[in-house]
Amino acid sequence: MQSLNIERPGMPDLQFILMVLALCTSGLKTLNVPEPLRETLFDRCWALIHEGPPPTNPEERILDLRGGTDLTLDAMAETIRSLFAEAGITQLTWDHPPSEPTRPSTPEAQPLIDRLQQFDPKRPSRDT
Repeated sequence: MQSLNIERPGMPDLQFILMVLALCTSGLKTLNVPEPLRETLFDRCWALIHEGPPPTNPEERILDLRGGTDLTLDAMAETIRSLFAEAGITQLTWDHPPSEPTRPSTPEAQPLIDRLQQFDPKRPSRDT
């Protein structure tokens, strides 16, 4: 069983946001977040960087944060934390082994992907 502390995730906000949104859009049955809350999290984060409504097709529910600012990241992190606090969720938990990617990644994304594959919030990082 893997877990992530919402208030003290042990990672920068960008990584936290990407991790939470990836988990919430993954379709994992073992994630302790109800489906309506998963949808609300994505929809509210989408609204922070887009004018139109969020996509309804699950394959299109992906956020591109490259055009965001520090203010956008702060707003997304606060949105995520406040929605989880309202729902009484302090830890995300899931039970799923890492899986192979479903589509190729861009060379620019590879460093982040490599870091996420080594993610273990229970083990302190030597970088910090």
